[in-house]
Amino acid sequence: MPYFTKLLLLIFCLVLLVESRKHRRRRWTSHLDVQRASHIFTKNRDLTKAWRGKTDQLLRVDEHDFTMRPAFGGPAIPVGVDVQVESLDSISEVDMDFTMTLYLRHYWKDERLSFPSTNNKSMTFDGRLVKKIWVPDVFFVHSKRSFIHDTTTDNIMLRVFPDGHVLYSMRVTVTAMCNMDFSHFPLDSQTCSLELESYAYTDEDLMLYWKNGNESLKTDEKISLSQFLIQKFHTTSRLAFYSSTGWYNRLYINFTLRRHIFFFLLQTYFPATLMVMLSWVSFWIDRRAVPARVSLGITTVLTMSTIITGVNASMPRVSYIKAVDIYLWVSFVFVFLSVLEYAAVNYLTTVQERKERKLRERFSCSCGIPHSKTMMLDGNYSESDANSLAGYTRNQMVPDEEKPEKMVVHLAMSNESNSSRKRGLKGHVGLRIIQNTHAIDKYSRLIFPGTYIFFNLIYWSVFS
Repeated sequence: MPYFTKLLLLIFCLVLLVESRKHRRRRWTSHLDVQRASHIFTKNRDLTKAWRGKTDQLLRVDEHDFTMRPAFGGPAIPVGVDVQVESLDSISEVDMDFTMTLYLRHYWKDERLSFPSTNNKSMTFDGRLVKKIWVPDVFFVHSKRSFIHDTTTDNIMLRVFPDGHVLYSMRVTVTAMCNMDFSHFPLDSQTCSLELESYAYTDEDLMLYWKNGNESLKTDEKISLSQFLIQKFHTTSRLAFYSSTGWYNRLYINFTLRRHIFFFLLQTYFPATLMVMLSWVSFWIDRRAVPARVSLGITTVLTMSTIITGVNASMPRVSYIKAVDIYLWVSFVFVFLSVLEYAAVNYLTTVQERKERKLRERFSCSCGIPHSKTMMLDGNYSESDANSLAGYTRNQMVPDEEKPEKMVVHLAMSNESNSSRKRGLKGHVGLRIIQNTHAIDKYSRLIFPGTYIFFNLIYWSVFS
């Protein structure tokens, strides 16, 4: 029994010894963790996260009335602005506006936000603090729509420096009006402006200015548009006057765009030119081929009408003439004149045939040869038709007892025809062209292309 008691006491002592060692080890580990955490906290101390409410106490947001501008009652507070253009999203000719995404930054000093700092480092906040302090009320003049991006949170940044200087940045997409002049469309250049201005504060309370002059405007090198070439970005500023409220500082972001012409060459100018050239093919088609020449003329006229309608459908309904309208309508006139040219040829041909028919009926009983061969000797038919009489003998053509009379009649007709032809040549040279329908087509082959080429030279020298 005493042996068993001694064994229990020994086991109890061993257990106490082990537990005491574990306890000391835990205390040592906890002490090391506290020292390590204290070292990390001392090395990377963040004043804004030391304890809840420290930020408000550090900036003293609750101690001031931030509904009033800084230095209220004193001189105007200067607010510097700089902009970085991220993208030009679209240019609309129909709505006369443009859409731009940009980073808008404001710089000013508010001594109420100054705070003590040993390392002179700034503090950065998101959009939640913006609602508690004063910020400039800048808006976009002549804007149709605008919004601040909010994915995944509001794209707003506020940076406060120990001396009270503030940087306020936001990412904005704005759609603004742009007054465009389409008198040279599509060979035009457009200048658009995005205007910034304070809504409530006049120049006596707030002075907007470009922080670094022209260097205040930065653009992304990857900005490109499908229809325009961006030529230049620049900044300006001036005062704007409102009769009810006064003078305001207004800042301008100006950019110049030049339209790419190659698309319109392929879609408008080349098809119109080809239609005009196609209408000239009718000048080489026989005037007696009425269906061919009429269908060709109508087809080219309808095609030109379709081209004009398609171009005007994508443009605003302006009250002045555009450069493309001049080209298309002149081309349409050329196509229409080619149809009128054939109408004149066909009409004059009909009139001439009617006169020949009447003349043939008038002298049908005066000759001893058959009716189909009588008028072939009067000079009004071609030489090939006259040579067709070679198969007739002298006796078949004119009987012997009627030779003197018939020859007199034939010679009188020939002399009359020759004398009238001589008078026509002397008196009316232009009448010869009208009477000879072949001559109208012949001169049209030269006049139409020459006039159209001359028009193109003038057009491209003026508008290009």
